Amino acid sequence: MSDQKEQIEIKIFNWGPCVVKCKIKPEYGKMLLDEAKSNNIDFRSKLAGQIEEETSYSDEARLKMVPILAQYFGVYDQAYQAFTQKKYEKRPEYVLSALWINYQKANEFNPPHDHDGKLSFVIYLKIPEELKKENQKYIGKSCGPGGIQFLYGDGPRDCVTYMSYFPEELDMFIFPAWLKHWVSPFKSDCTRISVSGNVHDSAPLNNIQNFAPEYIKDRKKRREK
Repeated sequence: MSDQKEQIEIKIFNWGPCVVKCKIKPEYGKMLLDEAKSNNIDFRSKLAGQIEEETSYSDEARLKMVPILAQYFGVYDQAYQAFTQKKYEKRPEYVLSALWINYQKANEFNPPHDHDGKLSFVIYLKIPEELKKENQKYIGKSCGPGGIQFLYGDGPRDCVTYMSYFPEELDMFIFPAWLKHWVSPFKSDCTRISVSGNVHDSAPLNNIQNFAPEYIKDRKKRREK
C-alpha cells in the first residue's frame, strides 16, 4: 500500500448533524467482499434489521481494514471541524468496535434504528441493476426501494428533519451513531450488499482495532502487563 495520501472527495450534508458522503476505492470494495467470504459469525441478534443474512467480519479482517478506514475518518474529522467551526484540542482515538456485512434481498428491510458508539458508517458494495430500475420508477416522497433515510428530530413543516438517498456502488456514509436511519424494502429478485460498522472513541483493552497503530501497540503492552 502506498504511503502517499490520496485526495478523497466528500460531500457534507448541511441539514442537521454532520453526515459525510465519499467514495471508497474499488480495490477496497473488493477487499471487503473477499474478506466477507470467510465470515461465519451470524450477527443478526445484535442488529435491528429484518434481513436473513448479516454476518460479522473476523477480528483479523477488522484489523486489516483499520488503516484503510482510518483515511476516511480522518477526512470526516476535518469535515466535522469545518461543519461546527470548532477545532479539536486533541484528535479522537477511534476504535473500530464492529464490522459486518448485509445481504439484503427482496422484501427485507431495516426499521428505524440507531447504533452503538461515537460514529457509524455504511459502504455500498453492490447495487443491482434491477434495484436501480425499481427505484427509478418510484414516485413517492421517501427514499424509495433499497434507499436509506436519515431522521433528525421533529420540527415544523418548513424545517428539514430527514435526508433520503439512493446509493451508488462504493458510496460511503459516515454519521453520528445516534442518528436514526432506516433502509426501505424492495421487490426485485436481487441482493443489495452493504458493509456497516461502529466506531467508539474508547474501548476495552481486548478490542485492539484502533485507528492509530502506535495506540494499538500501547494497548497491547498494557494488556500484557
